[in-house]
Amino acid sequence: MEYRGRYGFFDVSRIRRYSVFSRKSKFNLSSMMTEDDVKKTDLSKYEANLIEKLRKISSEILKRKKEKRKIILITGAHVVKNGLGTFYIWLMKNGLVDHIASNGAMPIHDLEIAMVGMTSEDVPNALRRGKFGFAMETADLLNLSAIKGNEEKIGYGEAIGKLLNGEYSEVEFPYRKFSVVWNAYKLGIPYTVHVALGNDIIHMHPSFDGEAVGGCSGRDFYVFAKTVEELEKGVVLLIGSVVIGVETFLKAVSMSANVGKPPMKILTADFDMRDVKIEDVERNDTTKPSYYFRDIKSVVVRIPRSFDGVGYYVKGNYMDTIPAFWKILMDTLEKDGVVK
Repeated sequence: MEYRGRYGFFDVSRIRRYSVFSRKSKFNLSSMMTEDDVKKTDLSKYEANLIEKLRKISSEILKRKKEKRKIILITGAHVVKNGLGTFYIWLMKNGLVDHIASNGAMPIHDLEIAMVGMTSEDVPNALRRGKFGFAMETADLLNLSAIKGNEEKIGYGEAIGKLLNGEYSEVEFPYRKFSVVWNAYKLGIPYTVHVALGNDIIHMHPSFDGEAVGGCSGRDFYVFAKTVEELEKGVVLLIGSVVIGVETFLKAVSMSANVGKPPMKILTADFDMRDVKIEDVERNDTTKPSYYFRDIKSVVVRIPRSFDGVGYYVKGNYMDTIPAFWKILMDTLEKDGVVK
């Protein structure tokens, strides 16, 4: 990446890297959530209020999907790197999501799962030794997809999908059936990546091209905004993204409203584990911590209520709430005889 400014510039060629195949990872495929695991989920162990809320959300999703309304999933990386990417794949295969949007970290873990069947390094241990984030294959392949995608003038998510599909490299991805990105690409479902430059480990490598990543991610923002423009009476699920996904959605909503396509009567559901007082946000009480939680303020309260919709906050560890949510959706579809 060329620089002609007057300040100091880090010489990235000095970076020492290692192979991702040699790294010990905290997650592997043995911990991947399966449909059989979900079928065994005992809903009676959960609080009644939680299950009631999840049933309401599930019912609305299925109702609105029958009406051909759009369903958007906005996600962070932790859901995928902890083995719940299979839920997203199940949603896509069953026609229950029309667009997936993520931050830049999610495809990192998704690609590692597809390539080596494991992901998630031991950050505290690696950081002290100067090794955190320096797996060469992960960075070079994702940076290659951005460069190729920028040459083709496509979005970052589509470019990563093409990489995983074998179109940019001869590297094999033996576990790509577990990849959210590849499944989205194969099914023709938009997957967009919304990057904050300097936030992701692949930006620390010599192969990083900020212009390419910025170009591809910038296009993805407009791909995402197009889906939001078609969101009237649709659904937005926010899982594990409390800053980047929220702000991207907020700006896309504002663009849609500006051109006369406001997301009227949408349903939003935010899955997180923090204690939140919704009433503090409703009162715009700037002295309370909950006011500053972007996901609550924008996705649960301001956006749906601005457009005559409804927002839900689903509190709990998503390693519990997502399997319960999945179980409810699966049971309903199986009763209708349409589950895939």
